[in-house]
Amino acid sequence: MTTTTTPDDRPVLLVLHGARGDLAQRMVYPGIAQLARRGLLPEHWLLIGTGRKPVDDGEFAELVRDSLTEHGDADHADALDGHLRYAATFTEDDPGELVDAICSARQELAQAAADDGEVSVVHYLAVPPSAFAPTTRALRAHGLADGVRVVYEKPYGTSPESFDELDALVHEVLDEDQVFRIDHFLGKEATQNLHVLRFANELFGGVWNRRHVAQVQVDVPETLDVADRADFYDETGAALDMLVTHLFQVAAEVAMEPPARMDAAHLAAAREKVIGSFRPLDPENDVVLGQFEGYRDIDGIADDSTTDTFVAARLWIDNDRWRDVPFLLRTGKRMAASGQRVTLVLKTPDELFGEPTGPGRISVSLAGDGGIDITTTVKQPGPDLRLATGTASLALDDVSPGEPLPPYASLLHDVLAGDRTLFTTPGGLRAAWAAFAPLLGPGRPEAEPYEPGTWGPARADALAGPDGWVLGRD
Repeated sequence: MTTTTTPDDRPVLLVLHGARGDLAQRMVYPGIAQLARRGLLPEHWLLIGTGRKPVDDGEFAELVRDSLTEHGDADHADALDGHLRYAATFTEDDPGELVDAICSARQELAQAAADDGEVSVVHYLAVPPSAFAPTTRALRAHGLADGVRVVYEKPYGTSPESFDELDALVHEVLDEDQVFRIDHFLGKEATQNLHVLRFANELFGGVWNRRHVAQVQVDVPETLDVADRADFYDETGAALDMLVTHLFQVAAEVAMEPPARMDAAHLAAAREKVIGSFRPLDPENDVVLGQFEGYRDIDGIADDSTTDTFVAARLWIDNDRWRDVPFLLRTGKRMAASGQRVTLVLKTPDELFGEPTGPGRISVSLAGDGGIDITTTVKQPGPDLRLATGTASLALDDVSPGEPLPPYASLLHDVLAGDRTLFTTPGGLRAAWAAFAPLLGPGRPEAEPYEPGTWGPARADALAGPDGWVLGRD
């Protein structure tokens, strides 16, 4: 749970690696602009964007403004005026322009603040996973690792072996409290509300177990294409991009045992413990991969690409609370609708008063500000005792006072505050890779074709059982 801790007033230097990339433009700049607009950055701060292509500060400022126009709020761009710099990146053997730029920016910030010269420095690695290790080694080579915080994007590794190699290198260069492994699904207001819904309300917490829950669905279908990031996507696919990261982490949020305290250490331990109970996936019986028809026609995609653009998996958690309860995880591109939803499908009697009962569900939308839907059997209005199904909804943007932060803004704020509550840990990620590993071996199923605008391969429907997936049925 995000604490109320706020960053101190020390000047902040943000160094954004991959500053001209898709992630920076879609997510990071709008997040920083939100923090600036809301007064959640210190008075004195600078952002140095860095990448392989040399551009001047004016060109960089225009790129940031364009990204806010397209992906954020153009009115927020003024909050970044005067705070943006650009420098061509470094390598382990070549300081490029970046090392001198960082030194100059730190001096500029210390002089502006007229204090003891202490500046908080954050390196944000919005770069492909293959660049994580070289960038980490370059930080060490140029003496830039001491006292800084480093944000790593997902996926943190692409296999159990590459995870272990990266983790070992990172801990050679940095202490664990300097490392922030970001998964923006954990920064969503609605994901955090899973804790509050369950732990603050016995109405829900009392049924959060195998006695009352028939299955859990974590469903993140997308209508989006991959054309604007085809090169990246074809190297990863849906399972690597989403399953071992976002969907496993959300499943852990649902399944964890109540922590002794709602702080970073206890929440991390609870997540790690439950992920350690994830049974390794069974590719033959519990996983369906798909590829939408036309994927291979996209520029940059090979004619024989086997990359999955859809994955549905049935995950089992081997502990007392969830044993024999399937966790159904699904995501894909070019699907019939977009959504981000966690649904606990409750056990219900087959009939009441001689009539069949309706479904029972606790459903939390993770999209936008989020919402909670409770679906249950009720009496149908009228003179006769007839049964019907009713749904009560609470839109979380109706809750006031309060103005939610988008996930990236929220997590960047936590980095500045040093709050690690909503960040993944080596133990949890190692266990996630162990559960995912069978999908990387010879048993990996072939990606089955599916029509764009549908709910994926038909065989995925069988994973959910006779009642099917909640999204796509209602």
